[in-house]
Amino acid sequence: MADIRSFKELRVWQNAMDVTMLIFELTKSFPPEERFSLSDQIRRSSRSVAANLAEAWRKRRYPAAFVSKLSDAESEAAETQTWCEIALRCGYLTHSQAESLDSKLEEIRSSVSKNGFTT
Repeated sequence: MADIRSFKELRVWQNAMDVTMLIFELTKSFPPEERFSLSDQIRRSSRSVAANLAEAWRKRRYPAAFVSKLSDAESEAAETQTWCEIALRCGYLTHSQAESLDSKLEEIRSSVSKNGFTT
């Protein structure tokens, strides 16, 4: 981590951003009645993963705050997984799309919970 100058260089943050952008694109095809509910929820929780990772990076000198933000990022990733499962069960995501998102989110959660950050 010593060579990293910005949270944007962190692989886990980059992966979280990739998931966020993929979710943004996929939710464009959700039904209009989901615009202010499921679409909004899944977008907000996915965005929060990357945002909390960025905040954790800035608070890394303060162990309690650092761990708290990492925990928040991990929790938001799990929340996003739940929204993806709901979208799958509602027929808004294909099995392949949901499986891919779940796998990517699980990788993010694993990176956060095992290592704090992986570069």
